[in-house]
Amino acid sequence: MTYQTEEEQVAKIKELWQQHGMPLLTGVVLALAGVFGWQGWNNYQENQAANASTLYQNMLEVVLRQDSEAARTQGKALAEQLREEYPGTRYANFAALMEARLAVDNGDFAAAETLLQEVLGDIKDPALKEVARQRLARVMAEQDRHEEALALFTDSVSGELLAGREEVRGDLLLALGRDADARAAYKAALAALNDPRSRPQLQFKLDDLAEEA
Repeated sequence: MTYQTEEEQVAKIKELWQQHGMPLLTGVVLALAGVFGWQGWNNYQENQAANASTLYQNMLEVVLRQDSEAARTQGKALAEQLREEYPGTRYANFAALMEARLAVDNGDFAAAETLLQEVLGDIKDPALKEVARQRLARVMAEQDRHEEALALFTDSVSGELLAGREEVRGDLLLALGRDADARAAYKAALAALNDPRSRPQLQFKLDDLAEEA
């Protein structure tokens, strides 16, 4: 076994530091930066979500508190602010849906369509995408584009979403004079519901078609 003097040990440590010290230090710094950077990013994301949620709640309170032109104007401004300051969040998508509804209330179907098309291109959530698709179909129907609206429904859905889709399809088919197809769509909508009584308008629509048949 070889024994080193204290001076030799110190010299060896210095040599090792010169060879490996800086890469080792760099690795430690990068690792710490990664940890703190990840924590900082998570905190930032949480703060963004919390701020977006608060702004969205304010928008809802304004729009739902009263039905007035002033409320709709303020609600639209808040929706635009939310979409501009918090893009990429679910709340931005919710705000776009609300802004589209306000556009429909004002009879601006072109603006509503643009907003809903943006939502469809941005949303990852299948359920929310289907909601936007159904609303877009109704906006297209207001512009006498029923066939184009029917072509929106390609993906499969189930439950309440299927009931909503089939009701929209029924309305579109009825507007096209395809009563038998509309009747089948309304029946499919009712069949998709756990409790058909939750949407009494579907039965009314079926009854109206039966009277005309």
